Amino acid sequence: MQTTEQNQAIHVTGIALRTSNDEAAQTIPPFWQRFGEQQVLAAIPGRIGTDVLAVYTQFAHAGVDNQGLYSLVIGAEVSPDAPVPAGMQRVVVSASRRAVFEVARGRPDLVGAAWQRIWATPLPKTYLADYERYTQDGAITISVGIEPASA
Repeated sequence: MQTTEQNQAIHVTGIALRTSNDEAAQTIPPFWQRFGEQQVLAAIPGRIGTDVLAVYTQFAHAGVDNQGLYSLVIGAEVSPDAPVPAGMQRVVVSASRRAVFEVARGRPDLVGAAWQRIWATPLPKTYLADYERYTQDGAITISVGIEPASA
């Protein structure tokens, strides 16, 4: 894990799912399958780069915890003025301090276990917007919002 400052907001457009940790094992894998089968990435205008982002946001208890419902938006980073196609949603990951965790290259099957370790890590998590980033070369990172360091 490393900590970093994300100095600019990230705008992500993609398809959205409302789910919870209790339902995640049943809802998220088929959602990823839909993303691939429907070639969602190719339908997103104004993309910045080729990375796929999966943003977890709109937590039922935003700023408190990740219990209850939250939204998962799988898509791509876009320019702030890019149009949002019908059936898609835009979310914004605000500039913030982040803890970044690496997942074994090319092993998206290990992302769930990585999240389990992250939730068990005693970090001052913000529970506003966290995301996974998948690059074309197989690199996978998980970026979690954390409270700014106290002065």
